[in-house]
Amino acid sequence: KNVDKEQRESLEAHLAAAYAHECFLGQLSRLELHCRKDLENPRFANERRELVQSLELIMQGIRDHAEAAFQPSAISRSDFFRDIAGASFIEVAADISRNGGPPFDTLVGMFDRNIIPVENEKETRAFSELLLAAYERLPETLRSSVDNLPATLKAVAETRMDELRTVGTGYGRVRLPFPKDCIRSEILCHGLGAHLMFPNTVTVLDIGGQDTKAIQVDPQGVVTSFQMNDRCAAGCGRYLGYIADEMNIGLHELGPLAMASKRRVKINSTCTVFAGAEFRDRLAAGQEREDIVNGLHRAIILRAMSLLARSGGIKNEFTFTGGVAKNPAAVRALREVGEENYGQLILNIAPDSIYTGAIGAGTFAMRDIAGGAKSNMEAA
Repeated sequence: KNVDKEQRESLEAHLAAAYAHECFLGQLSRLELHCRKDLENPRFANERRELVQSLELIMQGIRDHAEAAFQPSAISRSDFFRDIAGASFIEVAADISRNGGPPFDTLVGMFDRNIIPVENEKETRAFSELLLAAYERLPETLRSSVDNLPATLKAVAETRMDELRTVGTGYGRVRLPFPKDCIRSEILCHGLGAHLMFPNTVTVLDIGGQDTKAIQVDPQGVVTSFQMNDRCAAGCGRYLGYIADEMNIGLHELGPLAMASKRRVKINSTCTVFAGAEFRDRLAAGQEREDIVNGLHRAIILRAMSLLARSGGIKNEFTFTGGVAKNPAAVRALREVGEENYGQLILNIAPDSIYTGAIGAGTFAMRDIAGGAKSNMEAA
């Protein structure tokens, strides 16, 4: 009440950024804890003190970077803790090594060994605690602009929400303790999710970390055909991840680097196993980094085009989803190659493209309840 539209939008933006910042710092604390435990291994006995000091500097550097990264006006580099923390970790570790500290590979090895446990741990703090901690991060002018804001946030955070129905999808769905009728394939979820985001969608291309999916849907979002490469990570997001690792840069930096390319380089293979070797060979041959990376993005899209052709081709409207859809160089390459082969296209990309499958799964859950399926509480 008594808050104009501009104030409300500013408050929402700052609160969302502060909440994300608070969640990030929680994961960062757990990463530091795992790294410290890792350094207790006897093999680090002779260098432990120096490594612990370096770890403290790295963690402080990441926190400093996060202050700017989680401002409402900041351009999001990634939605994933691994990418944001990893890029800062690499940057600070490189500075420490250049200035006489421990070897770069030793420092980055700490991150590589300990990031997976952190990603698999749940947030231990309650939503209400996180929300109120985010409130404390708001500028004083915003905190004082709304009467009784802490009490309002507390009431919202403590509002009971019952999970009526749960649907699982993705690679981990086979390990979920859900009944069979609560499991849906990624194909179905991505097809429906793309339709919900863009109702005129006919063709969907999803490039994620481990596979690429080409999907055709009808006007109701029902999948009519699909093709998928799930045998290896060639031409997927993980391939780009290996290249970023090879270059000691963050995954989010690959796209902007490729956008700076001045000439096209043809890449022969998108095999993840040989990605680093081909990259080094081309650098040794005198080719520019940005040109090589640009060629890599085009190679990924060309590989995806063969899947699209086998699924039925590209028809308007065409929706691009998955983490790679947030990469500007991949989007540019898809637009270019798509129009070379199919003419003018309407290419849809949602800002939240990584959640397409989740939106589809959630909608299946709602439809199940509407159709009379048992709720989670009834099934229990």
